[in-house]
Amino acid sequence: MILLQNIQAIFNQEYQLAIPSLNIKPLQHTVVLGVNGSGKSALTAFIAGQGECIQGDKTLTEDFAWVSVEQQLALIEAVKEKECADILDIIPIPTKVEEIIFDGIDKNQLEETLIHQVYQVFTLTDLLDKPFRALSTGETRKVLLSKAIFQQPKLLIVDEPWDGLDTQASARLAELFSQMSNSVTFVFVLNRLSEVPAYCQQLVLMEKGKMNWQSEVTDNLAFLLSQVRQLTHLQQTELSLPSTDSDSFAPRPLDSTVPLVKISNGKVKYGQQIVFQKLDWTIWPQQHWQVTGPNGSGKTCLLNLITGDNPQCYVNDIFEFGFQRGNGESIWQIKQYIGYMSNAFHLDYGVNCSALHVVLSGYYDSVGLYQTPTTTQRQLAKQWLAMMALEHQSETPFKQLSFGDQRLLLITRAMVKHPTMLILDEPCNGLDEINRLKVLALIDLLAREGSTTLLYVNHHQEDVIPSIKHHLSMLDYKQ
Repeated sequence: MILLQNIQAIFNQEYQLAIPSLNIKPLQHTVVLGVNGSGKSALTAFIAGQGECIQGDKTLTEDFAWVSVEQQLALIEAVKEKECADILDIIPIPTKVEEIIFDGIDKNQLEETLIHQVYQVFTLTDLLDKPFRALSTGETRKVLLSKAIFQQPKLLIVDEPWDGLDTQASARLAELFSQMSNSVTFVFVLNRLSEVPAYCQQLVLMEKGKMNWQSEVTDNLAFLLSQVRQLTHLQQTELSLPSTDSDSFAPRPLDSTVPLVKISNGKVKYGQQIVFQKLDWTIWPQQHWQVTGPNGSGKTCLLNLITGDNPQCYVNDIFEFGFQRGNGESIWQIKQYIGYMSNAFHLDYGVNCSALHVVLSGYYDSVGLYQTPTTTQRQLAKQWLAMMALEHQSETPFKQLSFGDQRLLLITRAMVKHPTMLILDEPCNGLDEINRLKVLALIDLLAREGSTTLLYVNHHQEDVIPSIKHHLSMLDYKQ
């Protein structure tokens, strides 16, 4: 099905990929592992026909489907461009989810049992008639996965299949993939070793753009994974939190005896659809919260009420950082207290400045750097980069970094001011084992330090932060 020999390939005229030998036979399910930037996604992209082969022999099946973050971004951008073009001539008709899923697929040729099963796995029934651009990040992921399954390929290549999905959807998808493994060959890119499926028959480890280890799996999967886990743990360094810049840091509310945030009878509604309602929530200084709930339950909507990025913050009773919302305060008076990172922020980050400038921009709450930083700020920013093992990438443009390194960088940007409140919406999505552990340890350190209050959105049980003692489930506030 896949045979690569002595491959040298290049991507975007820069990134090089080296594959001495890789053979994937029918139903030989393969998992590709490695740290961020190691070439995992590049390998699967090459299998999917991307990149330029400058040396070697390749045999690639043409009957495949491919799901990746890059495709997700490309689809979102394509729909956006289509609807922007439509508006020049006519009133644009939003592209519905059902159109996206079945574009190029004859629905009548699909078995009803498969359609029903996929609808059930991803709870698609309520999404089909929605405009595609109105979906959350997790919901757009479900659309891409559904479309790939309905293509009924012989080879299914999936980069981080469970990232962005809630716990229930992840479990249902894992069960469906397990059933499909009898007839479809899988190639997975995974960062979490705990997600390697039991039916995996081959492990591949990438490092610095080269495949440097592979092993067929018999009954020794647990042992092989323990070896990979030990290898990544050996790379971990001691964490030390850089100090606060004396000239630019997040202010503290004047009255420490009042809550940072108080939402009374909170509600978000779009037309007749109620996202959540009757939410009473008080956050006190140094009181850390984990926010959970399935895709579409309103987690991000709630966070956006606090940051002021959802205009319904002005029709809700919200008191935060000494301001009663709707009384003339500016959005920047609120944002100066907040450090923020989310999937949506990452996907929308369009400024291609250097990694160092991304971190420095956190001092000025800007996307991109438009002021001259001080010598101290530059020194501290370099310490942050070193702590996240990104110091060698300080001058690399943001868009040339791997997805995981981009995520690490944006988390660092959110932390650099030691904010009064740090809001992290699924911060570990896209991170490999070692960087995920470093980020979790860093978040826990920041929580224990006592100066920053954490709001943490997370689906994965293994990503629980020990210092976060309070929990808000959005399922409690559905209609």
